[in-house]
Amino acid sequence: MERGILCTYTVLGKFFWKYLHAGSFSTFDVYLTGLVSLDHQFHCGHLAHAPSGWAMQVAAFIFIQRKWEDDKSHFEKMLDYFCDIREPLQLLIFPEGTDLTANTKARSNEFAEKNGLQKYEYVLHPRTTGFTFVVERLREGDNLDAIHDITVAYPQNIPQTEKHLLNGNFPKEIHFHVQRYPIETVPTSKEELQLWCRKRWEEKEERLRRFYEGGKKCFSATGQSIIPPCKSELRVLVVKCISLLYWTVFPLGMLALLYLYSFAQWYFAAMIIVFVVQQKIFGGLELIELACHRYFKKQQKIHDMKIKNN
Repeated sequence: MERGILCTYTVLGKFFWKYLHAGSFSTFDVYLTGLVSLDHQFHCGHLAHAPSGWAMQVAAFIFIQRKWEDDKSHFEKMLDYFCDIREPLQLLIFPEGTDLTANTKARSNEFAEKNGLQKYEYVLHPRTTGFTFVVERLREGDNLDAIHDITVAYPQNIPQTEKHLLNGNFPKEIHFHVQRYPIETVPTSKEELQLWCRKRWEEKEERLRRFYEGGKKCFSATGQSIIPPCKSELRVLVVKCISLLYWTVFPLGMLALLYLYSFAQWYFAAMIIVFVVQQKIFGGLELIELACHRYFKKQQKIHDMKIKNN
C-alpha cells in the first residue's frame, strides 16, 4: 500500500463509486481511510445526517458545504490529521463537482466562453481550487505518492440516477482508463497545478470522444479488455455474487432481529439516539476524532517540552 494516493474521476464515474461503496472493495483492493467528494450528494446538510452518512463519519469522510470559504479550514484540519496519523490513505475526488446534464453542460460552456477555453461534450470543466489545495496540503505533509487519473465509460448505457436502477437499467460493461502520475512529475506551483488538472480534462474529453465515436467503444488500442494479472474473471464474479448475497441477506437479517428480539430494538434505538445527539452537539464523529487527535497531540507537545526543560 502506498503512503498516499489521490484519485481523480470524471463524474461519469460516480455510478461506479456507488457500486464500489456498496460492498465490492475487495474486487479492486481499495482501502480508504477518508474520502473527499465534491459531489453535491455528499453535502454536509444532507448525507452526513443520514444513516449512510453516519457510517461515513466513522470512516472519517470529509463532508463539505460547497462553499470554499467554509470548507477550506475543515479541509486543512482533516488533511493535516491524515498526514499526522500516517495511515495508508486514498482520497477520492470528482473535480467536475456535479453530474453532466444539459444545465451543467450549459454552465460549463459559459465558463469556457468567458475564459477562452474549448467547450466540452463528454466532460465538464473541472473545479481546480479544491484539487490544488488537497495536493499542496498532502505534499507539504509528505503524505502523497501519486495521483491516479481515472476515466470511466459505459459502452451500452449510462445510468444517471437511482431511477435508472429501479427500471433495471444496469450497465453490462464498465471500462476504466487509469493513468498514474508519481508526485515527482506533478507541478509544484498552484498556477501550474491548475493548468495540469485542466490538461488532464482535455485528455479525458478526447479519450471519451474516441471511445464513444470510434466504433469499438474501448480504451485500449487493440480493442481488447485488459484484466490486471492479480485479478481474474472468476474472482470478480465471486466477489460480485458474495456482495449481492451479503447486501440481500444483511438487511433481511436486521429486519428479522428487530422483529424478533427486544434487545435489538433497544440497541438500534440507542445507536440512533447516540448518532443524532452527537451530530447535533459536535457535528459528527469525524470531528470528535479530529478534536481528540488534536488534544492528545497538544498534550504530547507539552509533555515533550517538560522533559526538554528538565
